Amino acid sequence: MATIPNPVARLGALAQNALEVARFGGLDTGEEPAPYEVVTEQRVFKLRRYYADAVPPDAPAVILVPPMMLAAEVWDVSPHASAVRELHQSGIDAWVVDFGSPGEIEGALERTLTDHVVAVSDAVDQVRKIVGKDVHLGGYSQGGMFCYQTAAYRRGKGLSSLITFGSPVDTRGVIPFGLPEETIAALAGLLGGALGGNQLPAWASRAGFRLLDPVKAVRQQIDFVMQLHDREALLPREAQRRFLQADGFVAWPGPALADFMRQFVAHNRMLRGGFVIEDRLVTLADITCPVLTFVGEVDEIAPPAAVRPIVYAAPRADVYEKSLRAGHFGLVVGSAATRETWPAVAAWSKWREGNGPLPEEIKPADESVAVVSPGVSPRAGYAIELAAGVSAGLVRTAVTGAGRTVHTVRELGVEAAEQLPRLSRLEQVRPRTRASLGLMLDEQQAKNPDAILFLFEDRAHTRSAAKHRIDSVVRGLISLGVRQGEHVGVLMDMRPSALTTVAALNRIGAVAVLLRPDGAVTREARLGQVSRIVCDPQHKEIAGQVDAQILVLGGGSEDRDLGPGVIDMERIDPDLVELPRWYRPNPGRARDLAYILFTGEGERTRINRITNGRWLLSAVGTASSASLGSADTIYSVTPVYHPSGLLVGIGGAIAGGARIAMARQFDPTTFWDEVRRYGITVVTYTWTMLRDIVEAPPHPGERHHPVRLFVGSGMPPALWRRVLERFGPAGVVEFYTSSIGDSVLVNLGTRKIGAMGRRLPGSARVRIAAYDSDQGRLRTGKDGFAIVCERDQVGMLLAEADIDDPTGSDSALRGVFRRDDAWLATGDLFRRDVDGDYWLVDPVGSLIHTERGAIPSAPIRDALGRLDAVDLAVCFGVPSGEHGRAVAVAAVTLRDGKELTPAQVTEALARLEPHCRPQVVRVVAELAVTTWFRPLSGPLRAEGIPTVGQDLPVWYFDESRASYRKLTLAARKKLVERD
Repeated sequence: MATIPNPVARLGALAQNALEVARFGGLDTGEEPAPYEVVTEQRVFKLRRYYADAVPPDAPAVILVPPMMLAAEVWDVSPHASAVRELHQSGIDAWVVDFGSPGEIEGALERTLTDHVVAVSDAVDQVRKIVGKDVHLGGYSQGGMFCYQTAAYRRGKGLSSLITFGSPVDTRGVIPFGLPEETIAALAGLLGGALGGNQLPAWASRAGFRLLDPVKAVRQQIDFVMQLHDREALLPREAQRRFLQADGFVAWPGPALADFMRQFVAHNRMLRGGFVIEDRLVTLADITCPVLTFVGEVDEIAPPAAVRPIVYAAPRADVYEKSLRAGHFGLVVGSAATRETWPAVAAWSKWREGNGPLPEEIKPADESVAVVSPGVSPRAGYAIELAAGVSAGLVRTAVTGAGRTVHTVRELGVEAAEQLPRLSRLEQVRPRTRASLGLMLDEQQAKNPDAILFLFEDRAHTRSAAKHRIDSVVRGLISLGVRQGEHVGVLMDMRPSALTTVAALNRIGAVAVLLRPDGAVTREARLGQVSRIVCDPQHKEIAGQVDAQILVLGGGSEDRDLGPGVIDMERIDPDLVELPRWYRPNPGRARDLAYILFTGEGERTRINRITNGRWLLSAVGTASSASLGSADTIYSVTPVYHPSGLLVGIGGAIAGGARIAMARQFDPTTFWDEVRRYGITVVTYTWTMLRDIVEAPPHPGERHHPVRLFVGSGMPPALWRRVLERFGPAGVVEFYTSSIGDSVLVNLGTRKIGAMGRRLPGSARVRIAAYDSDQGRLRTGKDGFAIVCERDQVGMLLAEADIDDPTGSDSALRGVFRRDDAWLATGDLFRRDVDGDYWLVDPVGSLIHTERGAIPSAPIRDALGRLDAVDLAVCFGVPSGEHGRAVAVAAVTLRDGKELTPAQVTEALARLEPHCRPQVVRVVAELAVTTWFRPLSGPLRAEGIPTVGQDLPVWYFDESRASYRKLTLAARKKLVERD
């Protein structure tokens, strides 16, 4: 009988404690919170100062920020688990940002992410004003993300340091349940959209928090029930239990949560950069103050792999780390926090202000142990991000069957298997399919109007804002008499006005004739049949050379004098324009001519006609080849009048749903700053554009950069190789687009540097036909049909003509390989290797007609480019002798600090047949390039054969010794007089 009272007493205590928990939500601990006063109360936050009457002199001021889902009491859960109490006792002036409980504050559920970041920034200003010095800003979990974002938004101003506790930077590192990255991105976008106008209730936040570590949550609940009879054992942890299971969670405002999900979960912009605060672009790369990050070794909510990449996201900051054996909550609440976290924070703050040593347990962050998610590296085989892809309205014709799709995969290679959703769309487009840039923009705007379309000068512009501007320009153009089918000149650099003008003309159904500022503008305007030109203010004088009506767009709406006869479109009020009955937005069909571009120089200027279908082909092809998605930002500095700018940069971004980051000009000194600020993942290029950043000194923003692809055309193989070596693991996607016909080739990988790759599905079929370079015509067999080249034989690339396409049918060759077929000669010589990849040998116009026959210039350029000392190379013909034959001359520039010897030149060119080697090789100080970075040989060609005795080396090919030697007077005379 002696053992009966004990079970009875336990049962009574159990019943009494259970009743108290049921009535009041927990046990009464009798504990009092740490004292504080509210220093200021703003719309979004209150600012608390703890122990305001007992702040030690010269104490470091530390501002603590809670995560959005937790109450500010996370910093003062109980006397046994109180950050502010521990910091005060260590001589720290503790402040807390209190966002309150949004569900209980009028209007608080409408707060945005920007509201919270700006609130923390305001709190920094308030505290600095009171304490008279820079402050330390610290945050827990998502509150630490607020701190990172605030520091970036302020660019470090007023901050002595940042301190974060279990705050993820690479948000892909917190993906639960092992779900694929693409699935999480899609779910995050859907959730963000669903919650945009609603709240996530406190109970949902609490449940979600517990579900992230369900085993631990269940174990804690069981432990509590098992000890419910022992009040003394439960009381020390009761406040902590009540905080986690009831009192500590608050509602998330829907707009703030939606923005958080879109920017930082779906698009991982903490790591990549380019998130938006108050329409301003922000990147963690702008953080310059020291950072101390606390890493929980057993944290399953913000694991080390998600926290440590701050060293990559903030390359200018000195990052330190304190690692401890704790879970997510244990970093700031509990015995481990009391024992390790808060003493370390106090010591760190004092060290930063020169009042003590750096604690031994705080170490500089080790970049080698930080793990970056696949989101910033090239996707294996450019993995599928295609589900949302191109809008369904672009293709309204029947599916053409599995046969063509299988052929597509076989022709393009393994990478195409992952692109079938987009590639199959290309196969479905027919001449009468409604398809255009304007239509695609409208459909994407209808689907997600608040998504960002383009970024310019550190500002973000949404799809809806862009549509409003385009529609306003449409009204302005129509008021001036522009009609469907009219040819209208456009003379602009890459800027928002250029995109707006091109889109507006396309929406009307007019043809945009894209003039080149450094081209033969008068000749181009005549070839393009334009009677009016839309230009930006910078090109007004150039446009004035043409006998046409000049319309100026861009540069602001203030009063300005543009000169006589010039129309300022910014002064047209679109609301006063009545649209005519003939106007139908986006009437263009695939077969309709939409754009005219130009190639060649001077009298050799040629027209490149682009239909809506051709634009769609290149746009969707780029999006597929680069696997572009909404998480991508494309850097597009290539002017709109270059095919790479219109078809690859703008087209690929729009077709892929990516953001377009525009720049007026390519500036290597600011390039990496722009990459970080815009969150650029894909960089478009033309020709030698990347040369300056390859040769530039290391830049802080270059370290662990977010760029995964360089996409464009014309890059010399030598530069291509250097790009991969310096900026890997980023890859290169090289396109070839013929100036006539719809042939598009793409090199998806890096295995064959310099190759043009394979046919882009949906583009015209191509063949290589034997070609007589001296006679300038196709070679034919006995039957009169053209001869198809065998593998590795050089011939003319032919593109199958669409007899229904009015832009190419007139110049098509008929009966080429069989009766009644139609093919277009691209004007480029190609070969095809044993794997089926195409290689550009030389444009016919670049062949050098020497006394020994026509030789291609590109192999010479590429051979010299392989030399480590060579920067850029060109090769051209200089007329010599009475019969108009040319001498092949190569010119190279050298990389800084490098020298070139004749022996190296001899070795580099030895792989070419003797008659295909240049007769002269010269070193020049620089090579002129076009505004789209194509090296120009014209000025050097005009100089003729170099004279003897120049400051820079000149060598000639000594045939008797099969080597290059210093040019002599006798050798030069022989070259000049050669017959």
